[in-house]
Amino acid sequence: MIAARAYKDRKVAVFGLGASGFAVARALRDGGALVTVWDDGENQRMQAKKLGLSLADPRTEGLGGYAALILAPGVPLTHPEPHEVVRLAQGAGVPVLGDVELFHHEVRSLNPDAKIVAITGTNGKSTTTALIGHMVTANGHRAAVGGNIGKAVFDLDAPRSDTVYVIEVSSYQIDLAPTFRPDIAILLNITPDHIDRHGTVEHYADVKARLFRHQESSDTAIIGVDDEPTSGICSSVCGRGVSNLVPVSTKKSLSKGVCVLDGVLYESRAGNTERVGDLKELKTLPGAHNWQNAASAFAVGRALGFAPERILQSFRSFPGLAHRMEIVADQGDVLFVNDSKATNAEAAAKALGAYENIFWIAGGVPKEGGIEGLSSLFPNISKAYLIGEASDAFGETLGGNVEFATVGALDAAVAAAVRDAMLATRSGQRSVVLLSPACASFDQFKNFEVRGDAFRDMVHAALKAVGNGGEAA
Repeated sequence: MIAARAYKDRKVAVFGLGASGFAVARALRDGGALVTVWDDGENQRMQAKKLGLSLADPRTEGLGGYAALILAPGVPLTHPEPHEVVRLAQGAGVPVLGDVELFHHEVRSLNPDAKIVAITGTNGKSTTTALIGHMVTANGHRAAVGGNIGKAVFDLDAPRSDTVYVIEVSSYQIDLAPTFRPDIAILLNITPDHIDRHGTVEHYADVKARLFRHQESSDTAIIGVDDEPTSGICSSVCGRGVSNLVPVSTKKSLSKGVCVLDGVLYESRAGNTERVGDLKELKTLPGAHNWQNAASAFAVGRALGFAPERILQSFRSFPGLAHRMEIVADQGDVLFVNDSKATNAEAAAKALGAYENIFWIAGGVPKEGGIEGLSSLFPNISKAYLIGEASDAFGETLGGNVEFATVGALDAAVAAAVRDAMLATRSGQRSVVLLSPACASFDQFKNFEVRGDAFRDMVHAALKAVGNGGEAA
């Protein structure tokens, strides 16, 4: 754990006690600050008491004499309107900051040789973050992975000279980090998201672009250029004269940067383009969206001085992320994939586009728009197994296009999909049993993680039964 020493002997308020709120409160206390904390949830306040943290609601106690308000990322800063505690701080002239802002100053102070890699984007942040962390470790450095994925930043180990912090940052966290300067900053993509918290797509993109605002000539900016907002940001960063700018594309060749064409990775430097390797060979990174993630991670590796083949070697051993196109079993003729994190149609499209001959398990609590937007991918589906509240609506969309069965619960879906996929392999086809629900899980499971864990267990149980000579059921 890292102590936050910037506010030693000064009063600091922490508002919002999720994982990052508790971590930064402890870090501030350990660094000598006079910390008060608050959360509107009674359970969080009880936990704070157990940790010996002082409780004070800024809305009733005021912020007079406070040096800073540390705000949880989930508390509205600007839209739909500033939270009342934000307005209170602004009225009192108290800076409103987040944990990432404090973190990067502490790292710079403790060990300036440690590197900070920050990853943002609408889609792919978590996979890219985990992949970079794996790559760093495989190349002999000490990776500390956290932020919006995994550990809160102040729960990471203190920096050493060989430490590479790999930090996933959301737009909310960037908004609360006005002077954040990563050594390597990655922007993957921008599609409309979190408009309720940013007002417009343009403001959302502007917040993402702030990741590069304070970078210096020795730093590296890696920017995907396959959508209009990120392409514009790349041009803007280039106009500022950032020397280490690396564009990334999976749709077009680049005279400078990293691109993927038909699954093949290319690197262009000083006017020379070299073929690096075939990403289609990477089982845990299937599909064009993962090729963008891999290309961005490759650019990070090169900025850290890693050899291309060593980088690709680390990609081959990457286990993937749980619940994100996670391979839970590979029987040769049948692949079993847990994509429980796909809680809407846009997310499910990634997996449906990455495979063929799919035995698709879908359903749960439906999102607006249903699965109509997936119609171009229906030819990849051999049969669908519908569960939960969305079954009737999904059946209406699939009817006449895809064979489907309404099975109700996940265990019945797994049993039927395993049986049908194994029968299909007898005709020489490789099959994929895919849980990619395009729905929230709350009708049958607490969250998508529990749903994915259940799927994994059910698949292993079914395969064990088959291995013992029984029927997959």
